[in-house]
Amino acid sequence: MDFSSINWLAVIACVVVSMISGSLWYNPKTFFPIWWKGIGKTEKDTPGGGSMAMLWGLTVLASFVQAVAMAFMVNAMGSLMSGGVSLASGALTGFMLWLGFIAPTYLVNKLFAGHSLKVWAIEVGNHLLNFVLFGAILGAWR
Repeated sequence: MDFSSINWLAVIACVVVSMISGSLWYNPKTFFPIWWKGIGKTEKDTPGGGSMAMLWGLTVLASFVQAVAMAFMVNAMGSLMSGGVSLASGALTGFMLWLGFIAPTYLVNKLFAGHSLKVWAIEVGNHLLNFVLFGAILGAWR
């Protein structure tokens, strides 16, 4: 792994994009109420159940780790595609990683947790958006 091959500004942009897309995706006017009810929570429950600083800190850290890993994968997979690393190959890399790892893993987790396919679709939909955007950003911003 060559960390010098990573565009760190693009990684930071991915983290910012993730925070923006997540806040829109899980907004009270979009999917949050359906998702919250689907995971068995009520209006009396609070997200995170504890320290909001820890919740947001770990959320940003998780997004950062995903973006760094995506940077490696975009470089590796893009170099194998005709045309090399680009916005399109990056977006395709994000989609393939989502399709191969995120969607099926979440499906199994949600099924065993007794959550509906609606909850699964909301959660993996947000990850699909982020993975494709991460790949596109990292592929285009070389």
